[in-house]
Amino acid sequence: MSDALVGNLVDNRYQVQSRLARGGMSTVYLATDQRLERDVALKVLHPHLADDPQFLDRLGREAKAAARLSHPHVVGVLDQGEDGRLAYLVMEFIKGHTLRDVLNDKGALSPRLALALIDPVVEGLGAAHAAGMIHRDIKPENVLIADDGRIKLGDFGLARAISTSTSTGALIGTVAYLSPELVLGKQADARSDIYSVGIMLYEMITGRQPFEGDVPIQVAYQHVNSTVGAPSLVVPGLAAEIDELVQWCTGRDPDKRPVDGSALLSELRHIRTNLSDAELDLQPPAAVRSALPAVAAPPNRPPGGARPASDGQDTAHVLPPTGVPTELQTEVYGGLARPTEMISRTSGNPTTVMSGAPRRPAYGPLSTPDEAAYDGAAGYDDPAEGAVAPSKRAQRKLDRDEEKARQRAAATPTRTLHEGNPRRRGLLWIVLLVVAALLAAVAGWFFGMGPGSPGTIPPVANKTVAEAQDLLRTAGFQSTVKDVFDDDISPGLVVGSEPTAGEVIRKFQPVALAVSKGPELFPLPELTGKSLDEAKTTLNGAQMALGPITETFDEKAPAGTVLAQAPRSGNPVRHGTPVGLTVSKGPQPIPVPDVRGQAQDAAVSALEAAGLKAVVAPELVNDRNVPKGAVLAQDPASGNLTKGGTVTLTISKGPKLVEVPNFIGKQVKEARAALEELGFVVKVDEYLGGFFGTVRVQDPVDTAVPEGSTITLTVV
Repeated sequence: MSDALVGNLVDNRYQVQSRLARGGMSTVYLATDQRLERDVALKVLHPHLADDPQFLDRLGREAKAAARLSHPHVVGVLDQGEDGRLAYLVMEFIKGHTLRDVLNDKGALSPRLALALIDPVVEGLGAAHAAGMIHRDIKPENVLIADDGRIKLGDFGLARAISTSTSTGALIGTVAYLSPELVLGKQADARSDIYSVGIMLYEMITGRQPFEGDVPIQVAYQHVNSTVGAPSLVVPGLAAEIDELVQWCTGRDPDKRPVDGSALLSELRHIRTNLSDAELDLQPPAAVRSALPAVAAPPNRPPGGARPASDGQDTAHVLPPTGVPTELQTEVYGGLARPTEMISRTSGNPTTVMSGAPRRPAYGPLSTPDEAAYDGAAGYDDPAEGAVAPSKRAQRKLDRDEEKARQRAAATPTRTLHEGNPRRRGLLWIVLLVVAALLAAVAGWFFGMGPGSPGTIPPVANKTVAEAQDLLRTAGFQSTVKDVFDDDISPGLVVGSEPTAGEVIRKFQPVALAVSKGPELFPLPELTGKSLDEAKTTLNGAQMALGPITETFDEKAPAGTVLAQAPRSGNPVRHGTPVGLTVSKGPQPIPVPDVRGQAQDAAVSALEAAGLKAVVAPELVNDRNVPKGAVLAQDPASGNLTKGGTVTLTISKGPKLVEVPNFIGKQVKEARAALEELGFVVKVDEYLGGFFGTVRVQDPVDTAVPEGSTITLTVV
């Protein structure tokens, strides 16, 4: 797909390779961090967000908070910045797919697979909650599954930065997974994320979302006014513990949900341990989406969101199966047609959840989450008519609630204030009115001028702790101090406050000051002994940079092995610190000297002086040209060897001795041919012209002489 940013360099560091996805808030690219030589996910925000200075300031703080969160199941935030009109976030690049892809491919999952996939998500969420972070946009598209099986939760901080930057108090998120308090514009906390996890787990087990509608506002309405049904109504035979887990997470009242991810993780793992193999491996029916019963809905529903049933009761409109949404991006709601929406809380539209919808169903709130799981899930009033029987744990809770109700009834007085003396009753009313007036006055002072009055957090960044505390004390706030790492603020100075500067809160609410401890330092890994490629991979994993590489010969280390590093391993340094490496080129090559023709001892000495080892062949070889005891041949005769390499020498034992036959009295031609065939050199001296051609004298004769010797024939 054509994109003007592809191929360009962002902030003189990130080389954009290709576009991965585009959503309502940003476009995500695959880029290469040229400084650290690794692939990253570059999220470039749309211009309408990048032009907002308040949003950029908020985004920077959220990015820093997310970057401090280091967990194997949370996508790491590596960098954040601006390049001209571009505002961007740099995140860890996870090569793989999303949980949405798994749901699109498999539909409903077995309990074993669903619980195994949700476990690392909840573990990462628990770590984030412990660090004071809230995600606000939990959905399958933000659960990343790497090709090597790692599962990570992404996009921390972005939803909060977006939602706090809108002037109308708009609500950002994927409507299918929004908690009721977020829909109603209330303060979100860790339990809001838990609600989204519960909706996501319901979808993983049943293959569909619990609430559906023609437009997103209908789904948001159901989150506020309806109860999530038990998954076993869609998947018969499902363990009651899984029903309870889903409905515990999706309680409309946040107080009836797990307090954070760590609390949910403990219960989740307890259930996985105690369920039988048959319960864990239960396979959902093929047509699970078409078998879902109607969910009870309250009156005054949004138009098009409900229809009357035959018995006169209101039931939610069950849409035909349309498939699970496949959008991978977080979207800003504009046309009510995308999976992620922004719903204005100031809209005057009477059909919105915030302005016109009732806060509870007509049949009244259920007293416990367990009752909601079975009585209100599908419109059943009698378990005999189709509802699932409560589990033992749910039954014990019902018994406890009934016992508390009996105790409250026993403590209620049977007499009223209408009995007795009328004057005493009048006096009592006067006392009550005076007390009420005093309480009203105290409340007015408390919320108007006292600790309950609103105040604006002053800017405290880059100030000393004493200066920041004085500013807060002057503004009427009490503060606490916590130490944090920061790459930009000097140690001992204030990084910022929570709530942040400019926010208006009640003066009795605490303000936390984050004081810089300086940059966070990390020990360098040990690189010596590794290959150069392994050292580069280790540096990338430790988020360190590769420094200059020096090559040198080494007699012991193979070529390409790291001999030394600077700084040394174990030294604490910042992320991105360049590390220089000394790499072996292997043993130094030695040219082989030519010692052929030299005496044996001289040849051996010459080879040893060059750093080589001489080996003499056991067999001596005759040679007419090389004298005895000299080197006749060597292997290798040329080229290079490493130190200690072996050169084999073949020694000559001189020419061999040949017996000279006697040719006196024979013709010279016959004698010459025979002697030359034996390897001799023949010399002929003719006497008186050699008329007869007969050999009269031969020298030498009848003796052994070296091969190649000269034989003189005198011919007459």
